[in-house]
Amino acid sequence: MYRVTREMKFCYGHRLINYEGKCRHLHGHNGRVLVTLESPTLDHRGMLIDFADIKAVLQQWIDDTLDHNMLLCKDDPLVPILRERGERHYVMETNPTAENIARLIFERGREAGLPIVEVTLWETDTCHASFQGPLTITAVDVQANANGRVVAYG
Repeated sequence: MYRVTREMKFCYGHRLINYEGKCRHLHGHNGRVLVTLESPTLDHRGMLIDFADIKAVLQQWIDDTLDHNMLLCKDDPLVPILRERGERHYVMETNPTAENIARLIFERGREAGLPIVEVTLWETDTCHASFQGPLTITAVDVQANANGRVVAYG
């Protein structure tokens, strides 16, 4: 089995609702994401995937969607205030914990056709969370369009 991992970075703010610790307050992180892809085969170039293709697909989405954004749960009372004032924010179905953000990135990559098996999000230098899923896509030739969507895989 072949594996490749790409590291990406982004800055984000969040807070946790229904939580008594200090993370219930608005605060920010310099996040570091490790995205691991896996396949039993390589493409015609001898690669699982070109690292530039991971960047074109996933880093672009992270930059556009999560970077320098306030990540909030849909039930957070701050959401309507930010919406009313035109402030940038991203609404999640769940509390924006490191675990749930890792899963969000995992799911976005899978939707784009990448054979991701694990995403690890480092919130700080000493704390990280991971989300893993089974391999359902095999390695092949990847072509991303201008929107970062994989248009040819296989």
